[in-house]
Order: sequence, then C-alpha cells, then structure tokens
Amino acid sequence: MSFKLLKNYIKNKMRMSHIYQPVMIKSLIKNNGKNNSKNIAKEFLNYDPWAIKYYQDIVKIMPGKVLTKNLDIILKNKDLYFLKEYNFFSNEQKQEIIKLCEEKIDSFLKKRGKKTFEHRSKSSGKIPGSIRWQVLERAKTRCESCGISNEIKALEVDHILPKSLGGKDELSNFQALCFSCNSMKKNKSKTDFRKVRDSFNERVSGCLFCKNKVKGKFIENELAYATFDSYPVSKFHTLIIPKRHVKDYFGLFQAEVNSCNDLIKKMREIILKKDKKVLGFNIGMNAGKIAGQTIMHCHIHLIPRRKGDVKNPQGGVRGVIASKQHYVRKK
Repeated sequence: MSFKLLKNYIKNKMRMSHIYQPVMIKSLIKNNGKNNSKNIAKEFLNYDPWAIKYYQDIVKIMPGKVLTKNLDIILKNKDLYFLKEYNFFSNEQKQEIIKLCEEKIDSFLKKRGKKTFEHRSKSSGKIPGSIRWQVLERAKTRCESCGISNEIKALEVDHILPKSLGGKDELSNFQALCFSCNSMKKNKSKTDFRKVRDSFNERVSGCLFCKNKVKGKFIENELAYATFDSYPVSKFHTLIIPKRHVKDYFGLFQAEVNSCNDLIKKMREIILKKDKKVLGFNIGMNAGKIAGQTIMHCHIHLIPRRKGDVKNPQGGVRGVIASKQHYVRKK
C-alpha cells in the first residue's frame, strides 16, 4: 500500500516549484528509508550548479592563487591545476600528505568553529522561518538586487543593515538576494553603514511630521508610522510617513520602503474592515513643490475610494493634471 501511495503521488499528484520533493524522497530511499535534514541538504547540492560555481570562484581567487604563487610544483593551465611531481610520489607519501592536510583542516575547524564559513552568510544568528518565508514571498522568486530568478540562482535572506552595525531582525530590514549578490555585497558596497544607522534618527525641529508625538498616529513600526490625514480627500484618507526626516520618496532607504509598504498593506486591511463600501484605493505621493508637495517630509497618501464618490473616476491619478485625466482608447 505504501509503495502504491508513494508511486501515485510522484507520478500524478506531485506539484513542483523546485526539485526538492523528488530529491528528498530519493534520498530517503537510498538511505534505508530515513535521513536527516543535513544529509538531505547535501543531496540538493548535487543538483545545484551555482553552489559549485560559488566554490569554483573561491578556488580561483584564494587557494589557487596562493598555492601557484608559493609552490612552484603546483601549476595552472587554463582551468586545470596539477602537481608537477605527482608521479614521483609513492603511495605512502601520498597518504602522508593527505593525512597532514586532514590534520590542518581539523585543527582549523576546532579553532574557528562556526566562524569558518561566516563568509557564506551576512547575518549572525538564525532568522526565524516565518520571517524568512515572508521575505522570500515578498520578493516573488527574484533577487531584490539584480532581479535574477531563483530558478537560476538560489535566494538567500540578507540583513539590509547588518546586525553587526545595529540592524534588527525585523521584516523591513531583510531582503532576498541571490547568493552572488549576497556574497559580493560587502566587497562592492562603499556605504558607511554607521552613518546610515545614525541617519535613521534624523529629525528636524519644527517639521510637522518629525514630532515625537504626532497627533492621530494610528499604527507604526520601527521606521514609519500611519496617521489619518487632517484634511482628508475621503473618509479614512491615510498618510504613511517615514520617521526619518527625508524630503521625498526618492530619498528613502530600502528598509524604509519596506516599512512604508508594510503599513500601506496593513492600513488597507484595517480600512476595508471599517468600511465595507470601500471598493478601491489611490496610492501616491508628491515629490517637489512643482508636483504639489507642501510639507517637505516624505509622505505617501492612501486614499479609499467608493462607488459614486466622483462622477467619472476613469484615469485615477492622471487627474493630477485635470485635462489629462480622461482619455479615449484608440481603436
């Protein structure tokens, strides 16, 4: 019965977004019906050419360069590395060299412990599975830096502001990066994260939106808050405002964009529960005086829309230039 059940599932019911299910089942069969997560993960690596490529690059950049420079008996010819005198080694000598290498490896691993492979992860500490899932779901299967699909390169969850520099384990401070972007992030970024961290606390005296106690603040997270507009276009018209004093949307850091988007979605759900007549929303912001911005602190408008609130809603945000709001589609 178990065989028929498993066979039928694999042939007829298995729905795959990746190779993980059949690889895991195959691993269980090969290992007498049981296996642990670590060994199953090793099976995945056999099918992951990008994991191999990652360590190919390591070979070329690190040990390959060092050994060919320091030992004239280790040579390189294109992509081939070889021991020049290998054929003159006896079997005993080969085994002795292997044993010496294993001793060096064991000694290093004992000394460094978990730090040995920290270069493979920018975060310190385990990211909760629920948050990891939300980050990957938000990314919609693509690297949030280069845009490559996770079908081509595996995605990793990265702290935007590293934990070592004060970054927190909050959804707004995570991003999904392919392992290449995650690995290169430290080397290619010239950002002084200490200044970035400090800038999150920037406030301007006299700014309406910088006040610690904003009248009508409804909900908030670490980097942004939502409040109902004092001069609403419609009932429950909401402003989503970053706490840092930043002129407009284009000055936001990625973590702040994430925080604002989080509040936009939460306020949408709250408004829909409060008023069943709300059937749509306009989302927008004014960037610069010429675009109508009057308070020079970034704020995003979330405007609930109801049937019949205007005579003809066609065009929506195009209405910022009234004569261009309505248009006729070309036949």
